[in-house]
Amino acid sequence: MKKNILFRLILLGFFAGLVNGLFGSGGGTILVPGMFFLTDMGQHKSHATAISIILPLTILSTYIYMQNGDINWPIAIKIICGSVIGAYIGAKLLNHIPGKILRKSFALFMLIAAIRMVF
Repeated sequence: MKKNILFRLILLGFFAGLVNGLFGSGGGTILVPGMFFLTDMGQHKSHATAISIILPLTILSTYIYMQNGDINWPIAIKIICGSVIGAYIGAKLLNHIPGKILRKSFALFMLIAAIRMVF
């Protein structure tokens, strides 16, 4: 791997981790387009790889949030139950959705989320 690409990937990971720690989300919104445009990785692999990167970010952030007492566990556990089922279904569906539609759906999702956050 070229040093230039390696440096960009490490910088991408640093920025994703920083945003994940600050906002509690954002890893996928940064990692997926970042990997897609920085590497030859396709849309499906970018999504799947982002999920594998988000896991350690989440574990570390959760540990620090727990130390600060910032987690509402009764609500978190209820949402975890639903999200585990949704993640299973989403991961199974990923390979059945064409890359072009997946990319546009992801962009639309991020756009709607951004508009909702602003207003």
